[in-house]
Amino acid sequence: MRWMTVACLVLAGVCGAAERVREKMDRGLIARPADKGAVYVGWRLLESDAPDVAFNLYRRTEGGQPVRLNAEPIRRTTDYTDASPPGGRATYILRAVVAGREGPPCGEASAAPADKPAPYLSIALDGRHTFQKVGIADLDGDGRYDFVLKQPNENIDPYEAYWKPSPDTYKLEAYRHDGKLLWRYDMGWAIERGIWYSPYVVYDLDGDGRAEVAVKSGQGDPRDQDWRVRAGPEHLTILDGLTGKPIARVDWPSREPFGDPTGKGYNQASRNQLCVAYLDGKTPHLLVERGTYKQIILVAYRFSGGKLQEVWRWDNANLPGGYRGQGAHGMHAADVDADGKDEVVIGSAVIDDNGKELWTTGLGHPDHCYVGDIDPARPGLEIYYGLEKSQKEGNGMCLVDAATGKILWGHQGPTRHVHGQGLCSDIDPAHPGSECYSADTDAQKKYAWSRLRSAAGKVISEENLDGFAPRVVYWDADVQRELLRKGRIADYGGAAMPPRIEGAVVAVADILGDWREEIITTLPGEMRIYTTTIPAADRRPCLMTDPIYRMDVVVAAMGYYQSPMTSYDLATGKK
Repeated sequence: MRWMTVACLVLAGVCGAAERVREKMDRGLIARPADKGAVYVGWRLLESDAPDVAFNLYRRTEGGQPVRLNAEPIRRTTDYTDASPPGGRATYILRAVVAGREGPPCGEASAAPADKPAPYLSIALDGRHTFQKVGIADLDGDGRYDFVLKQPNENIDPYEAYWKPSPDTYKLEAYRHDGKLLWRYDMGWAIERGIWYSPYVVYDLDGDGRAEVAVKSGQGDPRDQDWRVRAGPEHLTILDGLTGKPIARVDWPSREPFGDPTGKGYNQASRNQLCVAYLDGKTPHLLVERGTYKQIILVAYRFSGGKLQEVWRWDNANLPGGYRGQGAHGMHAADVDADGKDEVVIGSAVIDDNGKELWTTGLGHPDHCYVGDIDPARPGLEIYYGLEKSQKEGNGMCLVDAATGKILWGHQGPTRHVHGQGLCSDIDPAHPGSECYSADTDAQKKYAWSRLRSAAGKVISEENLDGFAPRVVYWDADVQRELLRKGRIADYGGAAMPPRIEGAVVAVADILGDWREEIITTLPGEMRIYTTTIPAADRRPCLMTDPIYRMDVVVAAMGYYQSPMTSYDLATGKK
């Protein structure tokens, strides 16, 4: 198989893979009880599929032979509603059809009709805790997504006005797709219990078909008398995804350049992040960042042969002032200049694939930063910013050209502190491309006002769309995302649709079934995965095969959560 060939090249220690290392993915077949006694079945269209691929779906009841459900191969969508299933549990078997020839089974899933079907899958956690973040990747090489959770769902901020002592430590827990607990890793007292102290990402870094876990780690209990961690060893550690055992380690960028650890230097140095980027266009690299508001250090590593090899190191200490304090609350990997290699969007500045600065807006720290094909009327990618740093002259909410940093449009007028995760997604079919939403704060750091703009910069609405951080999800049959607000799913400007979502939303991603997204929530002792049973109107490749979307899902395990973007516009299909 092609992915195995690429993996062998990487594991052999070759400087780079012959082609882009991609995840091995199965069909993600899922069968769920739906309304009126039906059973809904969905599966993935893969990027590697032949253009004319179609599918046959079979149902097998206990003791019986498989019976084909479709009269003609299924081509228009990658789902099927079994409107008249027999009573009891049935197994659904999928076979691909290419050039009129049916292949072997490529997925099985079981379900039984129900009077009141639960709209979610449930994974019982090993304890009554909640979780704050989830890393989504294949830990055992079977082509199915597994989960690495960081628990509990609590957060401490390093800023002096918000900081408090950690009552306990964070733990990472790995669960197979079927809910089996694989391992638990205690991050220890060297990692305070806050997002910025504890970044981790989960991805197949060496191309062997199984994901690793990269995590910031420390040693022992280095807390001061006031319980802050200001000293002690700090590491980037690679954990084996299947066992949780450490397999490689290097030093984390030092605290020293960030100033007095007993003063403001503590807050500055406590901002840590991770990212994965294909810096050579073929091989995944790990990016380690320290600093956001002033000093920023960024280091790129390749993980191969069980070792972390430094590729380059970038530091803004001796650069022009426009490169200081440009960090965001997350990083993005995207080929912004169309050279086939990923750049690293650290915020209001972009670092080229070779570790050299590419451009900066100089506008300062953004609270949110979205990268993708936001405006399909323009060639290339765009970046949407909501800037925490006050902007007296305007552009506190702005869209820029991703290749150059040129501002395409911006808010006219001052902003105090544009806050939270904002929103950038196609939610309104009346306007081409993705809509851009941000909210500013008042003197008490509460909601003051907001704007929803079209991709072209036109103000569509001043409505409060759930404060500073509205969530969205591809849920029904159209190519616009739905708003996810207060546990309800609704089209923009439309009425709520079932189901009601329970628990705190941790992530939204296309991890099962067809191209629509799943909603992952946390409740005490439980992870829920909500998945749609609405019949699709068309088909498109699994969103996780899109490079920007996949890397956005990777970094969603750390930093501020932002809805994953794509490298093309779903409504038009333009790339």
